[in-house]
Amino acid sequence: MNLNDLQNISDGFKRTQRMPVLFLGHGSPMNAIEENQFVQGFRKAALEIPKPNAILCISAHWYTDGTFVTAMDMPKTIHDFYGFPKALFDVQYPAPGSPELAKETAELLFPVDVEEDHSWGLDHGAWSVIKHMYPDADIPVIQLSIDHTKPPQYHYDLAKRLNKLREKGILIIGSGNIVHNLRLIDWKNINTVGAGWDWAVEAREKTNNWLLDGNFQNIIDYQKQGTFLQYAVPTPDHYLPLLYTLGLKDQSEELALFNDELIGGSLSMTSVRIG
Repeated sequence: MNLNDLQNISDGFKRTQRMPVLFLGHGSPMNAIEENQFVQGFRKAALEIPKPNAILCISAHWYTDGTFVTAMDMPKTIHDFYGFPKALFDVQYPAPGSPELAKETAELLFPVDVEEDHSWGLDHGAWSVIKHMYPDADIPVIQLSIDHTKPPQYHYDLAKRLNKLREKGILIIGSGNIVHNLRLIDWKNINTVGAGWDWAVEAREKTNNWLLDGNFQNIIDYQKQGTFLQYAVPTPDHYLPLLYTLGLKDQSEELALFNDELIGGSLSMTSVRIG
């Protein structure tokens, strides 16, 4: 890629008001078609920020060996789940992609080898929340994958290289869940807001305090924090998108929580806005 190519890509996204950054606790895929306080929270978040020129989403559900970015013109809607009603599988979110943004993202992450992907699309970690925020599907959306071979500090540091996108009207969204243990769901309280096992309550309280205090190193080093976080984060896939959001925070920016509830014993919907 030569300098003229880079200039042409950059010209596609003019400097704008600096965009906030979001981490969205996406929860069950059923949130895509249900009406509840959490999807209302997603809509409210969209109303409180400028309409983006494009969206870059880091979803828990694109967990790869290496780093990829979707670069097709029209990403497909991926129904990456099973056992749910047909109405959920019928949902389509036909937002356009942005090959230009994919190229700029890959360049910003250099020297990391970022491969342009033309087969993935938008998984439910992306479309199930973005469809509530921007139901007209008129904003280009791309996804950046999470390299499962890298440690948490790597992902936090990598995110910092994306900061320039915020100045071009790009909304960066991390989508996962801070507390996410599907093996220990309390099925009797699967839809009970506020229901959490003792370890989940402790995990929510501790991580919320670290978030609000700006103690991000404890969040990055979650594996050292005790049994409560080992239960809350049995695998890192849903947790790592949070680190991409936190890595983009400037010291002067405020951090706020919303949708801050436990549900089903072992899931948290806690979401974060920066800026």
